[in-house]
Amino acid sequence: MKFIKENHHGISTVLAFALIPLSGFATDIYIPSLPAMATDLGVSNAAVQLSLLIFMISSGSSQWFIGSLLDSFGRYRLGLAALLVFTFASFSIAMSHNINVIYAMRVIQGICVSLIVVGKRAYFMDIYSGEKLKHYTSLFSIIWATAPIAAPFLGGYLQAAFGWSSNFYFLGIATLILLVLELKYGGESLKTFHPFKMEPILKVYGAMIKTPDFSLGLVILALCYGMVIVHGMTSPFIIEHVFHYSAVVTGYCSLLSGLSIMIGGIISKSLINRPFTKKIVAALTLQALAIIGMMVTSGFGSNLYTLMAFTVVIHMVSGFVFNNLFAYCLGRFSKNAGIASGITGGSMYVLTSIFSYGIGSLLTIKSQALLAEAYLVMALVLAIIFTLFTRAREAHHRTLLATQ
Repeated sequence: MKFIKENHHGISTVLAFALIPLSGFATDIYIPSLPAMATDLGVSNAAVQLSLLIFMISSGSSQWFIGSLLDSFGRYRLGLAALLVFTFASFSIAMSHNINVIYAMRVIQGICVSLIVVGKRAYFMDIYSGEKLKHYTSLFSIIWATAPIAAPFLGGYLQAAFGWSSNFYFLGIATLILLVLELKYGGESLKTFHPFKMEPILKVYGAMIKTPDFSLGLVILALCYGMVIVHGMTSPFIIEHVFHYSAVVTGYCSLLSGLSIMIGGIISKSLINRPFTKKIVAALTLQALAIIGMMVTSGFGSNLYTLMAFTVVIHMVSGFVFNNLFAYCLGRFSKNAGIASGITGGSMYVLTSIFSYGIGSLLTIKSQALLAEAYLVMALVLAIIFTLFTRAREAHHRTLLATQ
């Protein structure tokens, strides 16, 4: 077993942060290419959008179970194998012109990404503790937000210059480079290997899922991310088919959306010691006002500028709330870091897929007005779930005080 050398902790931490946004890159880099893919493959818009959701469901559902494997067999060797297979799947998609083959490879990519990302999130809980761990976990969503910033921006230019397949060639080459760096500088971070016994593992899963504040927190994460995904699935068709801009403009708009998510995460980190409930309520109020503004302006004739102005605010709040709740959920069960990381990431992806695909199918979003309606529905549900979460969190704190 190759364990991480102490003098490699710094570069291993950088590599871990570099791999955390991989799930976002795998979804966001080809967003500007969705219309071109539909045309080139001879399928409907919904068919290529489904490739996004298949990846998310595959990644999310596999994360539920992968955490226990990582806690039992370690992070390193499984992560290396996943990087290699992900590289192969990326090149396979790039060379394929069959939507069913693409679907199959997206399932494989989803499983690989879950192994990689869950392992790297758990890495921080293996290596660090206390304030340093709190500092790093608060950076997770900020680092993750680099994907919706850089990926579609890069993807727009790749689409314009080389076509949609170049996005997947890029993914394959990038993961191959990271695999080589992992082989040179990486190693096993898990210090205590838990026996792979189904009964105690299932008990841990059951205890986590039955914890009200944890489960409600997962729903909040999914709703925040769902707003971003709904925009990512529908905005290329609004921008390119309704407003008649190019894929490069879609990339710039996605860059702006991603920047707003990152800014929300940075603001969240700067306010980390402020009262939890008050800052979330203030953020959700601001988001509601932005959604109302988007709906009102759509009645006077929407354009690219009104679409993106309100999107920036809505996604900034999503990033802010997401960052707070993500750190909360990951830190809720530190003794079973792999399982907690897997359930958190997995549930977020699966629930996000359900919410975003459900809203998209219900409203058939093809305009700013319909996108605003989708945001409104999700914001109302978010407000209700956060109210329930607050009550559950306060009950948990009272229990802790009573046992001290």
